[in-house]
Amino acid sequence: MAVADDIETIKRQEATLVFDAFDEQAAFAIGSAIRARALKENLPVIVDIRTFDRPLFYAAMPGSTGANPEWARRKYNVVKRFLKSTYRMVLEQDRPDRTFKVGEGLEVADYVLAGGGFPIAVKGAGVIGVIAVSGLPERDDHGVVVDALCDHLGHDRDKLTLPAQKSN
Repeated sequence: MAVADDIETIKRQEATLVFDAFDEQAAFAIGSAIRARALKENLPVIVDIRTFDRPLFYAAMPGSTGANPEWARRKYNVVKRFLKSTYRMVLEQDRPDRTFKVGEGLEVADYVLAGGGFPIAVKGAGVIGVIAVSGLPERDDHGVVVDALCDHLGHDRDKLTLPAQKSN
């Protein structure tokens, strides 16, 4: 039941965390907020914010690696293709190998099932880009983006945050 509940929460996040307008200033504010949090909490992440036509913000934190931008690029591709968050895709697809089914025709070099990519949605326009974070466990990557969007858009984090996972 927990997975189904998480999927419903993520759908609510995607429906709620929508911009009236999105521009370079919004990208910079959100990216800077994620960067500031990463520095404060020593999070070894990269932040990559892009519309579908160009990059708008990028930052790499201490401890991030050369692999993180590739993970972010592949997450971006998933959001662009499916217009939903990558963590939602992870939970819906339930594929431990992190690849899409062969019938999808998606190359592993360009698409990955890994959380941390979140759609930038604008009222009246739909999904226009992606905020990607890479470097933490996927649920945490996703949570960092959701927290930043809640803060930027003025939504209560507690009402949209996924519950902590129980350890086995």
